[in-house]
Amino acid sequence: MIVRLARERDLPGFIGLAAQVEHWFGPMVDDPGFSAAVVEHIRGSKALVAVGPDADPERPLLGGLLVGSDAPTFHIHWLVVSRQARGQGVGAALMADAMKSYVTGPGTVEVVTFGADHPGAVDSGARVFYERLGFTPAEVTDPGPEGGSRQIYRLAVS
Repeated sequence: MIVRLARERDLPGFIGLAAQVEHWFGPMVDDPGFSAAVVEHIRGSKALVAVGPDADPERPLLGGLLVGSDAPTFHIHWLVVSRQARGQGVGAALMADAMKSYVTGPGTVEVVTFGADHPGAVDSGARVFYERLGFTPAEVTDPGPEGGSRQIYRLAVS
């Protein structure tokens, strides 16, 4: 697996990933705002993708991540791993690259993920994933576009 900066030609791959998780996050595939946000992150060099070792542009992305790097608080705006690649270290590799490339201490990294009562909390493994990376649950925040609960997870960096 290779983690690299996303390119504009990766936009369809991000849309493909979004299609796999719309039931948890709400509509994204047909939302021009989502596409615009991905393109903005790509153009700002704040989007990462994970691709297979052969890096064939015709193959779907294994995962994608959008980051905001405004010290001292850094934000993971979006992280999705494809269904077929979950549990294979793709998310951890994307996060490791993001932490190395965008995060400087002292500060904090924040991500908004599913609330404890959201079906995606267990099915996606997101909460456990972030906890394994050292994030801790913080305050509850506004519901997602689909109406499900959300919670901020925070990691202190030095």
